[in-house]
Amino acid sequence: MSNTDIKRLNSADTDFYPQLDRLLSWEQVTDGQVEQTVGDIISAIRSRGDAALLEFTNRFDRMQAGSVEELEISKFKLLEALDTIPTEQRHALERAASRVQAYAERQKMESWSYKEADGTLLGQQVTALERAGLYVPGGKAAYPSSVIMNAIPAKVAGVSELIMVVPTPEGVVNDLVLAAAEIAGVDRVFAIGGAQAVAALAYGTQIIPRVDKIVGPGNIYVATAKAMVFGQVGIDMIAGPSEILVVCDGQTDPDWIAMDLFSQAEHDEDAQAILVSPDAEFLERVANSISTLLPNMEREDIIRTSMVNRAGLIQVRDLDDAVAVANYVAPEHLELSVEDPQTLAASIRHAGAIFMGRYTAEALGDYCAGPNHVLPTSRTARFSSPLGVYDFQKRSSLIQCSAKGAADLGRTASTLARGEGLTAHAQSAEYRIPEK
Repeated sequence: MSNTDIKRLNSADTDFYPQLDRLLSWEQVTDGQVEQTVGDIISAIRSRGDAALLEFTNRFDRMQAGSVEELEISKFKLLEALDTIPTEQRHALERAASRVQAYAERQKMESWSYKEADGTLLGQQVTALERAGLYVPGGKAAYPSSVIMNAIPAKVAGVSELIMVVPTPEGVVNDLVLAAAEIAGVDRVFAIGGAQAVAALAYGTQIIPRVDKIVGPGNIYVATAKAMVFGQVGIDMIAGPSEILVVCDGQTDPDWIAMDLFSQAEHDEDAQAILVSPDAEFLERVANSISTLLPNMEREDIIRTSMVNRAGLIQVRDLDDAVAVANYVAPEHLELSVEDPQTLAASIRHAGAIFMGRYTAEALGDYCAGPNHVLPTSRTARFSSPLGVYDFQKRSSLIQCSAKGAADLGRTASTLARGEGLTAHAQSAEYRIPEK
């Protein structure tokens, strides 16, 4: 790969932001056939329940299950997987889970209330969702980190039951994923996947419990199904390709930065890796590192395609200009590889996660730092946040009027209600006002 293959931008150019918009643009191809297929699957699950679920699972995952009951993975299997994986992997999973839990514990919202002078009580009552569904990609791919990141915040929030679905094509079960489910406290696991799993979680079948919210990544069929069932259940997000934006002052080892860019580019060909620096010479050094290191990467072809099609090296005037670019991009992952990252971070308004300092590789956040790795993509960090305990909690308002408070507030409510022409509202409030 030539170091000239990566797109170069300069914030001093008059058309810089239109160029940046073109670099950032990513539109998932709307596939009418996918939408039709998913819609048909959802309809079949709603009307035929377990029979349709068994049919789709055997067809799409090349299974030979004789009943839906065979698709539930027992607690014994989870414990067996935990005992089977290498000790080093078990310890790594347990440490990652412990750190994610410690961070999540600090996110819990608490109920509160206060009383006004007349005795009226106002407040907020926080409760957890009753049941959540976790979708985990399966087969030969192993994503135990996704299990930990999605399950632990739900359990910390107090979700009563967590149902995990994971496809097992041709019966391939990944022990790492099952071990992670046991460590994270997942309650039940089913060997199902695709749009049919999402539909089963959203509407329930005879064996699959209906959930209140579905979280977790998946392919285009899973993402489309999540979008279609939203409203029936809550969902975490419809995620786009993975992204990283690195702001560097030019003083970090260029090989480190190149590998940080690779760490996202290796996800898939649509992933995006961007480096922003005021140091033009440093940008060239990183470009040379990219060319040198790429041939040794296991996922070389994927990284190459991602870097050629979607990566960018952006020269800016100074670090303040770099912050402006970062806020415009609103990246999923933002590395501040600079001397004083905390000062710079104070100016960041839009980012999923901020990795501060030269030693903080984004990969640490993916696995074991503690904060969640489920982050807003495609510039949605402008208005949304990482997955957390708060996504599995909800709030109810508390109002309890004293007799004096009801009379006082009733007069205000009556005036406003009559102004809106809602006389029943007005009279309902007026009934609580004592006659003089």
